[in-house]
Amino acid sequence: MIEPHGGKLINKLPTEEEREDLLKKAETLKKLVIADRFVSDCEMIANGGFSPLDGFMTKEDAESVINNLHLKNGLLWSIPVVLPVPDDRYSEIKVGDEVALYDKYGRAIAILVVEDKYTLDLENYCKNVFKTTDIEHPGVKTVKNNGNKFIGGEIIRLLNRPVREGIDEKYYLDPAQVRENIKEKGWEKVVAFQTRNPIHRAHEYIIKVALEPMDGVMIHPLVGETKPDDIPADVRMKCYEVLIDNYFNKDKVHLSVLPASMHYAGPREAIHHMLMRKNYGATHMIIGRDHAGVGDYYGTYEAQEFVEQFVDELGIQPLKFEHSFYCTKCENMASSKTCPHTKEYHVHLSGTKVRAMLREGKRPPKEFSRPEVADILIKWATGKDK
Repeated sequence: MIEPHGGKLINKLPTEEEREDLLKKAETLKKLVIADRFVSDCEMIANGGFSPLDGFMTKEDAESVINNLHLKNGLLWSIPVVLPVPDDRYSEIKVGDEVALYDKYGRAIAILVVEDKYTLDLENYCKNVFKTTDIEHPGVKTVKNNGNKFIGGEIIRLLNRPVREGIDEKYYLDPAQVRENIKEKGWEKVVAFQTRNPIHRAHEYIIKVALEPMDGVMIHPLVGETKPDDIPADVRMKCYEVLIDNYFNKDKVHLSVLPASMHYAGPREAIHHMLMRKNYGATHMIIGRDHAGVGDYYGTYEAQEFVEQFVDELGIQPLKFEHSFYCTKCENMASSKTCPHTKEYHVHLSGTKVRAMLREGKRPPKEFSRPEVADILIKWATGKDK
């Protein structure tokens, strides 16, 4: 089986006895309430999804990632995993402190040993990671809104998981559990599919084409924090379930979720997504059109070109696909590589048009979306699933 990034799967998950002792200890420590996306980061560090990271980055690692796409030890890493601290709390936290991290519900999440306090140049951060400093970019907005004061250090143990809403707990599998599932199935070549959207016909086509030379596919939707206008994770999960039940060979599909947040960092986030899926046991990953993109900040196939530069360091192999569509002339799903016909024969709908149709209770064409998926989305868009 493919090795985790850095060679070892990090495990910061406590025994029940450890957890009870640490929960008592947390009550005696300085308390820091952190936003949902950093609660997600705590879980991803603790469960090994961010291996080899064992905590939030120090300044040296953060700046190395921002400027050089590598940790200070030379290992490939593309997105800073940092913990911002409000200005009014920064001065009272000292290097060497143990700080109890809490979520907005008043639940202890983790205990952090503070190894570093620092500031970052946020303009440089955004320019390098997102290729823009435009506050309209959701990733830039998040970074700038959180300020430029940070603490870094190792997480001792994860004390509570993030609050889950609407998704069956059976889908929240840690990397070690997914790896065991893959091992039990006897799969050696596993392709991962990252998604934060419902799977439409074009995605389905790409997944099935990618699956042909593989032993299995890991459909691995990201269910952490996304943009406010993205379709909620619980709605998307219903879409994935109905699609797999009706249109996939279930013996060749593994469905579980990735509890990480989106950054919308395009090319850099493609690498981030690949490294996480490598830690979950995938050997290959689909990189499609505008992977992890938003707006017009990145080129259509820029992520594919970018990851190609790091194939030797990634360990996990990219499978690159062009934009797919239904061709009414071919009477098939196709791409520009396989279809000789002009765009007038291609069924393609913008996200804006699809959302408008759903709000009106109209199904998009069956060539664009499976009817079972469309019906779930119509119920959500019209409020009938409440």
